[in-house]
Amino acid sequence: MRADTEQKLNRIWYGEEAAPLWLKALVPVYRAGNRLDRWQKKLRRPSDLDDIYIIIVGNINVGGAGKTPLVVRLCRLLRSAGLKPGVISRGYGRAEKDLRLASAESDPGVVGDEPLLIARQVGVPVIVADNRCEAVRKLRKQGVNVVVSDDGLQHYRLPRNLEICVIDGSRGFGNGQLLPAGPLREPLERLSSIDYVVVNGEPEKVPQELDTVPMSLAPGLLRSLDNRQSWRLSQFAGCKVNAVAGIGNPARFFEMLRQARITVREYAFPDHHRFEAADFEPMDPNLPVLMTEKDAVKAARLDLKNAWYLQVEAVLPPQWEAELVSRVIKEKA
Repeated sequence: MRADTEQKLNRIWYGEEAAPLWLKALVPVYRAGNRLDRWQKKLRRPSDLDDIYIIIVGNINVGGAGKTPLVVRLCRLLRSAGLKPGVISRGYGRAEKDLRLASAESDPGVVGDEPLLIARQVGVPVIVADNRCEAVRKLRKQGVNVVVSDDGLQHYRLPRNLEICVIDGSRGFGNGQLLPAGPLREPLERLSSIDYVVVNGEPEKVPQELDTVPMSLAPGLLRSLDNRQSWRLSQFAGCKVNAVAGIGNPARFFEMLRQARITVREYAFPDHHRFEAADFEPMDPNLPVLMTEKDAVKAARLDLKNAWYLQVEAVLPPQWEAELVSRVIKEKA
């Protein structure tokens, strides 16, 4: 999606700008197509994957909400419990559509930025493929007994034992309308059938009556793109920086830096943006460049000077984590 188009839609979906009539007129068409697609995919759901436990981590909004940090945290929890987790993903934005194993050395253009990030952070098997069922079969051959799907809540052909929906607390459900007049892929009633609704950040725009699980993203170390240095975020306090974010909600990253008393020059890009050297030319060369780790996997090839990425970790209630792991172990037994 072009940056200007994304900005325009975000003003309609999450801002004060009203959706034009022609977008509203397309909502019934989208709703009917969505119902038909869901029905057809459920009919074609394979029956040979019943022996492997599948957790879907997705959202009902378009755009990022914090799914990938949650996937990373779940994999660590499951592995600590003695299980053998693996991850499947479509690999958004990659050039090819075939099945690929993502490793720490993979090209983000081949496997996608988020699968590469997961492979580097957790070290579990990560498969990218348009055909998610084939990806599950591939992981099963590698000894995986719990599959975590990064996105795929609307991929109804894929069987699932447990569904988790992630919501960005600062954006909520936007104007509450279905695509294309709003950001919703599915009606809000869909949440009633989901096992856990996780809210990333303060639930400013989330209805209070909704039963949710709180999640926050805790900042970790800042690492240089050449991996030669690592600093605490607090060591940049009082500094002015070029702040770069090509994620679903760049404002969340910029605010995290400000909370650390860093003066930010904002450079927001579309989600999954593939960075080029020209993107950094307007920035002050005398200031450090701070970016998300997701952006760093794509910018690393550019040989940037004084460039750093911030590691973050999903923090969830310990009681909920224990409950989820216990449920998985019990249900897959």
